[in-house]
Amino acid sequence: MSKTCLECNEKIVGREDKKFCSDGCRNSYNNKINKDSTNYMRNINNKLRKNYRILCDINVEGKSKTTKNKLLSKGFDFDFMTNVLHTKTGNTYYFVYDQGYMHLDNEFYMLVKKDI
Repeated sequence: MSKTCLECNEKIVGREDKKFCSDGCRNSYNNKINKDSTNYMRNINNKLRKNYRILCDINVEGKSKTTKNKLLSKGFDFDFMTNVLHTKTGNTYYFVYDQGYMHLDNEFYMLVKKDI
């Protein structure tokens, strides 16, 4: 029984468990499967990436302080984050992946990096 490539339907030669005839077909197939399916998803992912890069650029040491104006001037969008952490002490941290921020007094923000 011969198997065919999931991408191009060519006959597969080699191991019995192979699904693709070449690395190119495997990459092409996986790129199609994993691409953002809509503009909406793509736009959200782009905003999350931009927020993450901004936090990484400012928070080089893993813990620092910055102003709201500095974040906004770099294009940070406070509406886009990946999760929220409420601590036992009543603090709320907003995270973009492992980079987080917490609002302090007078338009200042504490930036932190979560240990993974």
